[in-house]
Amino acid sequence: MVSSIGYALGAGSGIDTAKLVDDLYNASRAPKEAAIKKREEANAAKISALGEASNALASFSSALSSLISGGTLFTQPTVSDPSILSAKALAGSRIGDYSATLEVKRLAQAQTLVGAPFANASDPVGEGTLTLRIGGVATQVAIGPANNSLEGLAKAINDKKAGVTASLVKGSTGVQLMLKGQTGAAQAFTLDVPGGTTSGLERFAYDPNVSGGLTRAQEARDAVLILDGVQVLRDRNSVSDLIPGMQLDLVKAVDGTTVTIGTQRPVAAIRQAVSDFVTAFNELNTVLKDMAGPGVPGKGAGPLRQDVGIRDMQRQLAQLPTTILSSQNGIRTLGDIGVRTNRDGSVAIDEASLERALKESPDAVEALFNPGQFSSNPNLVISSALGKVKPGTYTITDVVPGVNGGNASGKINGVAAGAVGDYLVAPSGSPAVGLTLQVKGAVVAATITIDAGLGGALAAIKDRLFALGGPLTNSNERLRKEADDLADARETMERRMTTFKNRLVNDYAAMEKRVSAFKATQSYLEQQVKIWTGNND
Repeated sequence: MVSSIGYALGAGSGIDTAKLVDDLYNASRAPKEAAIKKREEANAAKISALGEASNALASFSSALSSLISGGTLFTQPTVSDPSILSAKALAGSRIGDYSATLEVKRLAQAQTLVGAPFANASDPVGEGTLTLRIGGVATQVAIGPANNSLEGLAKAINDKKAGVTASLVKGSTGVQLMLKGQTGAAQAFTLDVPGGTTSGLERFAYDPNVSGGLTRAQEARDAVLILDGVQVLRDRNSVSDLIPGMQLDLVKAVDGTTVTIGTQRPVAAIRQAVSDFVTAFNELNTVLKDMAGPGVPGKGAGPLRQDVGIRDMQRQLAQLPTTILSSQNGIRTLGDIGVRTNRDGSVAIDEASLERALKESPDAVEALFNPGQFSSNPNLVISSALGKVKPGTYTITDVVPGVNGGNASGKINGVAAGAVGDYLVAPSGSPAVGLTLQVKGAVVAATITIDAGLGGALAAIKDRLFALGGPLTNSNERLRKEADDLADARETMERRMTTFKNRLVNDYAAMEKRVSAFKATQSYLEQQVKIWTGNND
């Protein structure tokens, strides 16, 4: 402002140095600013596009996983009378065209005992030791001065977590102790006190062959079922080891009434799922092509045209129609049911091939969409959750059950497995890591087969891309680092331009000072010349 005022009054050089400094500063800064801004906009576009592509893949995978986990794409059991029992297919099972009849003659129930009423829950019960026995296992419950009350006794029993639950029930006659075991005849229990106990604690003893003490309100019993004419017993009312791949939930016993169990195939749902998969795949393919495609007349190149992560995603997705999804014979890939890849990377359905597959091999078609895990030997039961083990076939050999409480032993793919009681666990570093097997008998050799299904295969692609060191993770980290570098570059540019402007201001201020000095000298000399020449004009 001072320079501008000086310029208006004709002081110094007469040049508007403030404006000149701003013009020179802006002229120097503009191309640098434009270059950084262009790179920032390109980086932001890449980050946005990568996020959109990642979200599109995640949405595609999640939608398919939700559809499969809902059970609409695998055969479900049907029952003729749901008021007696219900049935559902277990995850990963293949129940096919199963049919049977089942009669529920009796439900499993738990033993319950009740004590005499007390006036208050805080009333003393007597000191001493109760021994709770279930199936030959004894648990000591001690009652002393600190817990000598009805509520103290209930808490002491519950704290043991021995399989019996104690509760206090307040009725019209007072507060009563109720004990309840688990369902099944083997869960029947007794309570006893040392002989000669007279503290009052003997009132809570129970033995079905001895009078006195607690009263049995309900007997422990197994469920009695008639499956296709064969009587079987089960210790609970939710049964998953009677019909392979099926869970039965018993509702009530109706002696003499037979329930028919059948299956219902989701043919229409699978047909729709194939169509939905093709539509969703092509939408994702279009998004990726727009982001990674080269420029064409009238349309610029995609922001991720040179991104390795996106190219890897496209490559892995393109392999889906030919990826082995099931170990079923004949039909193992989407290509086997008519899903074809076009030259532009999109997919299409050969309707005739799909209908033929649904008619001739419905189990195999169903298996493509649903993950599964199977043991070739009933003495090896897979207990690890579906999806925890990498798809493939694993060889199990030299399996020996544990003896007298010891650990079982065996090998998985020739390597000794870890063991905890009757369970074998795949060791760290094994291709079968995550696999857990329950040993029910000796096995010389068997195979465990894990099928991914379409949902599992797509989830595996997503996991590989987003894993630590995966292509999309690396792309995202590279773009974030580039954004940080650009921020640093902008900061450096701003700092240098500030220094440049300050130098201009200082240089032109010094110039103005010298010009002012020269002008003062000029004015003095002109004045002296006039004096010397006698020129008073």
